[in-house]
Order: sequence, then C-alpha cells, then structure tokens
Amino acid sequence: MSLNLTEKKAVVAEVSAQVAEAQAIVLAEYRGMGVADMTVLRAEARNAGVYLRVLKNTLVRRAVDGSPFAALADSMIGPLVFGISTDPVAAAKVMNNFAKTNPKFVITAGAIPNQLMDVAGVQALASTLGREELLAKFARTLNEVPTKFARAMAAIRDAKEAA
Repeated sequence: MSLNLTEKKAVVAEVSAQVAEAQAIVLAEYRGMGVADMTVLRAEARNAGVYLRVLKNTLVRRAVDGSPFAALADSMIGPLVFGISTDPVAAAKVMNNFAKTNPKFVITAGAIPNQLMDVAGVQALASTLGREELLAKFARTLNEVPTKFARAMAAIRDAKEAA
C-alpha cells in the first residue's frame, strides 16, 4: 500500500532522527526471505538495540541527505532492510551473524560517520568487540589490579612469617 505525503514526511522524520543518533548503518538485501526469518532478525535486532526497518530507498535517501551517512545513497538499490545503531558495532554484528545462516540475506553496504564500507568492511566491523563487550573487559581488567595487589601483599606477608 502506498503512503500519502504526510505519512512519507513522518517516515523521513523518524529515520532522520535515527540517523542523527547513529554510529553505524548497514544495508542488506532480503529478496526471497520468509516472514519467519525476518521475524527472527527483527527480534535479534531489538535485543541488540538496533533500529531495523524495511523502507523505501527514496525516503531513506532524503533522511541521510546532509548527514555523515550521505555517501550511502548511491548504495541504495533494490529491496533493502536498513539496520541503524548507536553502537558502532551492533548493527554490523546482528546483520552479519544473520547473513551467515541465511543465504538469501545479503549485506550490500554499510557506513560509519563519514566513511562508506563495502561488505568486507561491514564483516570486519562485525568481528570487533561491541560496546558492552568492551565495557565488560574493561571492568574485568580494573578488577584484576586490586586482586593482584592483594595477592602480592599476602605473598609478602607469608614470606615474612616463614622467615
């Protein structure tokens, strides 16, 4: 069903708001996929905090025009699903993992602010640690410092008591 002008403006405004906050956008072709597969992808995206929608390319071109993602406009060809995330890795990770198990889901392009990425770039981005993983690793590292200090002090105490 076709959208009227008011609905189109609302979609452009909604997508523009998402793009304004975005750190990454990934495009993928979904031709031939079933509804059940798309439902699984949408659930995974929702859990990862990724805004995932099937949109008309012309509306998204208007939304990214003048933004750091404007270079993506040339890649918007065919039926696409758009993954937009505030975490630079989340959209790439969700969509890349889904593409591994669904041959009809093909990543076509991606971008981080002011940098267009091809499929290999999106896959490389997906293989890096996400924000949550980095924070967990950082917290674990910070926790190890006092633990090692306490162990060292206990070892010194035990050595002095033995002597």
